[in-house]
Amino acid sequence: MSRCRVDDFALLLRALGNQRDHILATVDGLDDDQLTTSLVPSGWSPAGLVQHLALDVERYWFRAVFAGQAVERAGDPARSWDVAPGDGRGAIDRYREECALADAVIAAHASSDEPLAWPDRWGSWRLANLYQTTLHVVTETACHAGHLDIVRETIDGTQNFVIG
Repeated sequence: MSRCRVDDFALLLRALGNQRDHILATVDGLDDDQLTTSLVPSGWSPAGLVQHLALDVERYWFRAVFAGQAVERAGDPARSWDVAPGDGRGAIDRYREECALADAVIAAHASSDEPLAWPDRWGSWRLANLYQTTLHVVTETACHAGHLDIVRETIDGTQNFVIG
């Protein structure tokens, strides 16, 4: 695999920042009840989706898998979507914190560096380097941003379209 050009990785990091900002802008202004109430049959709430991004995306892919850090898993990963009433803002704070910790990992490595702790559960599928890991996180975050957009529009009509 060829090395990524620095400007390509810089553009990818900009896209990651844009998607993170989109997530935070979409939940901005919601009260705790709106953050922790589900509007979908599967039961996730806006705060639950943001907490999933914090724990199962930012923390897991950058810190646990890529950097090989021994980070706490919140028990059953399927439960990371659960946010108790009164903890909506806490979930948002966890997301901001995990993004900052992920940024520290990214800053300490080259885009071509390989993950240090690839989990066996993924079988032969593997992300080869930080560039691919970041692309995976951008893709997952963008997908969930769309879910969150729909729920926010359902809550109060707010439409959050981000270009860039």
